[in-house]
Amino acid sequence: VHKQTNSTTSHNHTHCSIDTQTYTKLLDQKKMSLDKNLLSKLAVGDKHGEDSPYFDGWKAYDNNPFHPQRNPQGVIQMGLAENQLCSDLIKEWIKANPHASICTAEGVDGFSDIAVFQDYHGLKQFRQAIAAFMERARGGRVRFEEERVVMSGGATGANETLMFCLADRGDAFLVPTPYYAAFDRDLSWRTGVRIIPVECNSSNNFQVTKQALESAYLNAQETGIKIKGLILANPSNPLGTSLDRETLQTLMDFINDKQIHLVCDEIYAATVFAEPRFISVAEMIQEMDHVNRDLIHIVYSLSKDMGLPGFRVGVVYSYNDAVVTCARRMSSFGLVSSQTQSFLAAMLSDQIFVDNFLKEVSKRVAKRHLIFTEGLKEMGVSCLTSNAGLFVLMDLRQMLKDQTFESEMSLWRIIINKVKINISPGSSFHCSEPGWFRVCFANMDEDTLQTALQRMKHFVLRHRENKKRKSFQENLKLSFSSMTYDEHVRTPTLMSPHSPLVRT
Repeated sequence: VHKQTNSTTSHNHTHCSIDTQTYTKLLDQKKMSLDKNLLSKLAVGDKHGEDSPYFDGWKAYDNNPFHPQRNPQGVIQMGLAENQLCSDLIKEWIKANPHASICTAEGVDGFSDIAVFQDYHGLKQFRQAIAAFMERARGGRVRFEEERVVMSGGATGANETLMFCLADRGDAFLVPTPYYAAFDRDLSWRTGVRIIPVECNSSNNFQVTKQALESAYLNAQETGIKIKGLILANPSNPLGTSLDRETLQTLMDFINDKQIHLVCDEIYAATVFAEPRFISVAEMIQEMDHVNRDLIHIVYSLSKDMGLPGFRVGVVYSYNDAVVTCARRMSSFGLVSSQTQSFLAAMLSDQIFVDNFLKEVSKRVAKRHLIFTEGLKEMGVSCLTSNAGLFVLMDLRQMLKDQTFESEMSLWRIIINKVKINISPGSSFHCSEPGWFRVCFANMDEDTLQTALQRMKHFVLRHRENKKRKSFQENLKLSFSSMTYDEHVRTPTLMSPHSPLVRT
């Protein structure tokens, strides 16, 4: 705002000219104030969870996306856990099976049957195919009943549906840290359910312990918070690790003793590429007869294992009949289109294709993981040891100015704005220690991955050189100060009149 005094009038008379940006901001503030009166508290509130560096990184990429030819200096997206490693296999299957789609000449005869209204239970052949695929993704060691498969709009919708089924506003779920950044939105925003973090740390590779669970549970009870359950991501996002049998037994005994629910998000089941092998909670309840099955619920989707996030296929699978019934009623708010169901039913019913696909997913994720972690190792950067997922948890603690989350955010901003790579800071996953960053490696081709590694290497080496130079300068300064002090101590205050220095 620029003030201009009119000399011909009273000195108290001032004109204000407002620049366009300020004027627009004032209008937005006024509109926001009006909206707060017109809209619901949910609509104008800040509980959506998107005011996070996790989502800010996506925005930075969207504003300046990398392209090898059109925009080689753009931001490389390594903040999106997407599986693009096996899309060629799906394309090949589509070409070989054009009848699977009602939008082709070979499949158009099925158009009328699929395009009409479908019951929100979903197509029977689709639920059968999903149940069979879930079994195969778990090594055929478990069985899933099609009647318990409830559709949802991705894992996001499935998780929220379960919250509506299991808890009331103000109730809480325990969630071990670090946990998926969007859980704050998916689980809490519309449901009003609270998340109670169970703090884990790097001393044991962020594994959740019974002691940590008991402590979080007791603290919640003492403050009057009603704990309704425990939520796990197995394999973990962002850790990229799967739970071993002993840990699963401990967790299931815990929820059974407390008689609270266990929601197990298993959307990365088929990405496990190394030992320990993936063990589903569905496998564990076959061995633990004493556990109340009504407390066990699984979330699954085709977004990660098959690389089909755009299809928005999520699944609620509950061993509780009442939850299945309620979730199915709620599924009408987030159905999977019947066209998508029909197509996937055909593809997932092809057992030869499915078995080969699952084998290739594991193999290709393993190869990409090795390329990326070896590239980091060459520049002296380590990661949490992992065996699953489409990402690694990278350790940049040695690059922090100090061990604070403020330093973590400063480093993240440099990586986003200067290095031009979008990675996600650990604080956005509620990590208890600063300096950890989740980096995704499966949502790009190998050339782009190598470009990202080159950028990172240049940044890390330059940072190391600057640190050495600064350390050298500080040591030199200290050395000079010490030398001056020593000379001062050694030099007598009063010299002899016969000294040659005095004579000179």
